[in-house]
Amino acid sequence: MALYAIADLHFSFSTNKPMDIFGEHWKNHSQKIIDNWKNIVTEEDTVLLPGDLSWGMRIDEAAADLDVIYSLPGRKILLGGNHDYWWKSSSRLEACYPGMRFLKNDFDTYENWAVCGTRGWLCPNDVRFTEQDKKIYEREQVRLRLSLDAAMRNGAENIILMMHYPPMNDKKEDSAFTELFKEYPIRKVVYGHLHGEASHATGFEGERYGVEYELVAADYIDFCPKRIL
Repeated sequence: MALYAIADLHFSFSTNKPMDIFGEHWKNHSQKIIDNWKNIVTEEDTVLLPGDLSWGMRIDEAAADLDVIYSLPGRKILLGGNHDYWWKSSSRLEACYPGMRFLKNDFDTYENWAVCGTRGWLCPNDVRFTEQDKKIYEREQVRLRLSLDAAMRNGAENIILMMHYPPMNDKKEDSAFTELFKEYPIRKVVYGHLHGEASHATGFEGERYGVEYELVAADYIDFCPKRIL
């Protein structure tokens, strides 16, 4: 059983939201993701999906996209992104899609790993960080701690963390998120959100303070789920 990750599916099967504004390689990206997924992921595997799953604004608009995700092989653990406005109630979503885990303020498991997560937000930077950004940034720290504490109460010794936003700014400087990581046995962090070569270059990959970071935005990993474990 393997663990894969891919963020930013940006499916739009019931809405008209082309992604090729980010480059020609985004053309027909949904089919690329589906084909690659079917080629490598088996029913015994697990796939982490760190946000921006559907362009639907409401659940009725997102349903076609979620149906496709549900039909693909493997178990799925999903996290909300900044465009997932359709995500209102995790419990209702899980009732509609048995076996899919819609993670919010809690955790799940993969073998002997705890899987935690929160959306995250812009980290303090030199370009734009408003008072509203600061409020959301602080709120996301609370949500992250809720998720991590839930895992720790269950005896977690190794944690994989999903975030939608990068946990650092574009200068790859430490943030309140990375400082919080030091309090928990987080071994891996996967995140997305960044599109295009210029944005990809601002993402941090590699190891810092014993934590391994991986950018899994769909276009960065060529629209193919990346094996994490």
